[in-house]
Amino acid sequence: MAGKDIEDPGSYFSAVLVAAAKLPGVRINRETYLRKALSRHCSDEQIKKAIEDTPAAAGVPLDILEKAANDSIKYETAKVSAMSAAAGLPGLVFLPATVPADLAQYLGHMLRISQKLAYLYSWPDLFSRDGDDIDDATEGVLTLFVGVMFGTHSAITAIGKVADEMAKHVAKKLPHKALTKGFIYPLVKKIAGHLGKEITKQTFARTVSKAIPVVGAVVSGGLTFATYRPMAKKLKNHLAELDMTKPDVRVEDVEVVREHEPSATDYVEQSDGDDAASR
Repeated sequence: MAGKDIEDPGSYFSAVLVAAAKLPGVRINRETYLRKALSRHCSDEQIKKAIEDTPAAAGVPLDILEKAANDSIKYETAKVSAMSAAAGLPGLVFLPATVPADLAQYLGHMLRISQKLAYLYSWPDLFSRDGDDIDDATEGVLTLFVGVMFGTHSAITAIGKVADEMAKHVAKKLPHKALTKGFIYPLVKKIAGHLGKEITKQTFARTVSKAIPVVGAVVSGGLTFATYRPMAKKLKNHLAELDMTKPDVRVEDVEVVREHEPSATDYVEQSDGDDAASR
């Protein structure tokens, strides 16, 4: 399916993002991830502060954040590449018929690394515990994160504006009004439309590569590896440049919007300490 065949690319991207966010294993437990990602480099007291507040408020040095981020990018790249060549995330069978499994799988892993990088670089929890629905503001921020990964300039600008709003108003939550009705919202809609076209182009390329058995699987995994890692690096580099990331810049009393607890069927990752259910 080519992007030009989609009547409303923005709505299509939104549908795929929501579907991907509901897949088991996609949502990252912030507390568990930060605890394990920082455990090799920070004291127990510093880790506790990073979880209760932010890594920036805990004074975690940028070089430690970068190492933890690179470890997560390395792990996620290997995982998504292997899954692209094999089966994929669990739960794909329950996707809406309009959402291709390969696309949801790929975007699901983009959401995984987006959450990890966001939590390292002092963003609050992005998902609610109540049900599987994704909050409008969270959908907007994740859309911008994916836009940055695709190198969309307007997404880079918009993420900076969101961060500025959080710092300027000593934010207790994501700037919901700005993301869903205010000045950032038009950018979110525009970026979603652009991404709706781009992701279908990439999915189409991987689908064609799978036409030849065995060889196709290897090619598909290679294509995923070649695109996913540099995209994740783009997001990491941009988030690391924001003032809210710096150890001497603090956003007070961020109101957390905690994530849905993974179920027993969610797969558990041990390598970089990210999405294992903490309880």
